[in-house]
Amino acid sequence: MSKGIEGKVVVITGASSGLGESTARHLAKLGASVVLAARREDRLNAIAQEIQAAGGQATAHAVDVTRREDMLALVQHAVDTFGRIDVMINNAGFMAIAPIGELRVEEWDRMIDINIKGVMYGIAAALPRFEQQASGHFINISSVAGIKVFSPGGSMYSGTKYAVRAISDGLRHEVDKTIRTTTIEPGAVDSELKFGSGHEASAQAVQAFYEHAIPAESVARAIAFAIEQPTDVDINEIVLRPTSQEF
Repeated sequence: MSKGIEGKVVVITGASSGLGESTARHLAKLGASVVLAARREDRLNAIAQEIQAAGGQATAHAVDVTRREDMLALVQHAVDTFGRIDVMINNAGFMAIAPIGELRVEEWDRMIDINIKGVMYGIAAALPRFEQQASGHFINISSVAGIKVFSPGGSMYSGTKYAVRAISDGLRHEVDKTIRTTTIEPGAVDSELKFGSGHEASAQAVQAFYEHAIPAESVARAIAFAIEQPTDVDINEIVLRPTSQEF
């Protein structure tokens, strides 16, 4: 258990696999009550049941982060179940790597909808609760591709992740000083994110890039570190990548 985490109510989008799932399991072990959110309800329920069987507190709620009404309902579910919300982890993401000249516009739209709008809708859903409580913590998942453009191929994806960093920093500056904001910027982490590319040559390059990916638990530990700090300490950015990763 962690005194800085125990008893906190943590909402996690994209919690049916990868970073989100690992973070939910890790925080539950540290004493948090976790609210798992994603589209795959059967998978969410299975994870929640496993956490409960291990002695943790967990609930599942199906959402599409591109629908604002789903995100509002998610936060309401957390409050109805656990009485409050302390941390909102905007983790759901989509990565489709391809040269801009391929004009895979539908993939661009999907990345904007999930990676940018999904984060914005998560903020819009949780912020009124945080303001009412005079406490709260946003944790937004960006990427090392939000620090340096992942080019060729990842320019559009990088654009969405740069946006997450910009939104997070502006949020930190604008909100009440009782509300914390953290941006996590991982490198190659083992998750389903690497399977999002429909462009064959780019997909092969991504698989090669991820050969030395670090486990999703690495990100879960970084998130726990940010949450467990005293309330007067705001960890604003954490960058982590495989030791062997140059980009």
